[in-house]
Amino acid sequence: MTTSVPALLVGIAALAVGTYAFRFAGPVLAARWTLPGRLQQLTTAGAVVLLAALVATATFIDDGDLASPARVLGVTVGGVLAWRKAPFVVVVLAAAATAAVLRLAGMP
Repeated sequence: MTTSVPALLVGIAALAVGTYAFRFAGPVLAARWTLPGRLQQLTTAGAVVLLAALVATATFIDDGDLASPARVLGVTVGGVLAWRKAPFVVVVLAAAATAAVLRLAGMP
C-alpha cells in the first residue's frame, strides 16, 4: 500500500495541529477549571502506579523472559540511591556500573 505525498503531509499537519491544541489546552483549562481534591490525589497516585509498573516491566522482563540478575541488581542499586536522594548522575552511573561489573564478573 502506497500513500501519496499530499496525504502524508496532511496527516503530519493534522497531528501537529492536534498536538499543539492539546499542549495549549492544558494551561488554558488549568486556569479555568480545577479538579476536586480527591480526584487530584487519585490522578497523582495513578501516575505513580503507572511509572512503577513501567519500571518493573523494564527491569524484570526482557523479550518476554526474565531479565538478567545483573540488570535487576543494577536497577536496585539505582533505586536505593534515588531513594536516598543522590544526584541523578550518581544514580545512573552507579546503576550502570553495578550492572557492568556484575556482567564482567560473569553474571548473566
